[in-house]
Amino acid sequence: MKLLIENYFQEINNLVSACQFVRNFELIADKRSGYGGFIRGNIYFLDNSLLHLREFVNVKNGIYRGKYAYQYMDAANNLIFRYDNAQHHQKLNLANYPHHKHQGSEDNIISSDAPMLADILLEIEELFDGENHN
Repeated sequence: MKLLIENYFQEINNLVSACQFVRNFELIADKRSGYGGFIRGNIYFLDNSLLHLREFVNVKNGIYRGKYAYQYMDAANNLIFRYDNAQHHQKLNLANYPHHKHQGSEDNIISSDAPMLADILLEIEELFDGENHN
């Protein structure tokens, strides 16, 4: 049985709901077809940091995200990291272009894999653990 877009949206909601370090969140899912859609939202964490996310996704033949961005900001609204696949850094010759990560600033750009939201939440959890959050 193929995954339908509603199921994917529900999996995202369940994933975020299960995170113990999430204070609250808002997700807006827009179904474009039985298999395609757009999801965006904000996830607020216990330390007042924030993750903005957006994905254009099609699940007909596996999970394919045509465009994505996950931007994680601290409580003072400073960039901690952003993953995206915008095609604006072609001149940098990144190994996994167009997938890349902005680390700590807009100008510090490194090659990255195309992370899923679960990977992003794990990375944020590791940051929490490193700062001794409970």
